[in-house]
Amino acid sequence: MDLELTGKKALITGGSRGIGKAIALELAREGVEIAIAARDLDALGEAARDIASEMGQDRVTSTAFGPGFRARRYNLSTTGRKLVAVRADTTSDDDVQTLVGIAADELEGIDILVNNAAAPGGLVGGGLAHANTDDLLADIDTKIVGYLRCAKAAAPHMQHAGWGRIINIGGLAARNAGTYSGLRNLSLVHMTKTMSSELGQFGITVNVIHPGTTITERSAPMYEEQAQRRGVTREEVEAQVASGIAVGRIIDSSEVAYVAAFIASPKAGSITGEAIAAGGGAGLAVHQ
Repeated sequence: MDLELTGKKALITGGSRGIGKAIALELAREGVEIAIAARDLDALGEAARDIASEMGQDRVTSTAFGPGFRARRYNLSTTGRKLVAVRADTTSDDDVQTLVGIAADELEGIDILVNNAAAPGGLVGGGLAHANTDDLLADIDTKIVGYLRCAKAAAPHMQHAGWGRIINIGGLAARNAGTYSGLRNLSLVHMTKTMSSELGQFGITVNVIHPGTTITERSAPMYEEQAQRRGVTREEVEAQVASGIAVGRIIDSSEVAYVAAFIASPKAGSITGEAIAAGGGAGLAVHQ
């Protein structure tokens, strides 16, 4: 299926690793020009080189620019499509304005925003007695208010064009009790629906994707550490994790990226204000 994404412009926050990086790569494969953002410019550079390499660019050159040299331009491929990496903290209004300004200038517009910058799993994982309120506020500022900041800054570019896609990456903790940080993902559902109702008239869809347990660069070291601590193999740890997933395996970040690419495409114009699970059928709750 041709997703009709060639020539679109996308900004992906939290794009230096994990699900964000996987989405950036998949969109690049579909012909999208890319801006990725994160707080670590070195990690962004590594991600940009990986994406360029996947696109067939063996020798990658880059140019630093922007205030404080916070951004770098990379060759995405021999087709001349653009790849830009921008250092930004989405808890800062000024950083977000600068980020969106650089992305829009370099790419000559923003058609797709993927909000993904947040701590995986959240910062508050313990019980009530040990729940740190400052950590919870940091989670909210990053994942809820941070996503709102980025959408607020990027939406005018989409409104001007009369077309756009905003994709918020949440998490299946929205549908399962267990951690206090999970409330941020549930809040994203409300924000997504509210935003979709306002922006639909401009040809902009807004959806949230809920990944479950997902294989990323962090997975192998994490499962290896757990295996050593418990005196079992990594394969046994992974099998136990997968036992609660309907498909019987842990979902790879590339599979979440496939869902994001479709939702970002013109083919998905009928889908907006929705929460879409991409966790392999984890959990037993029924949602209407």
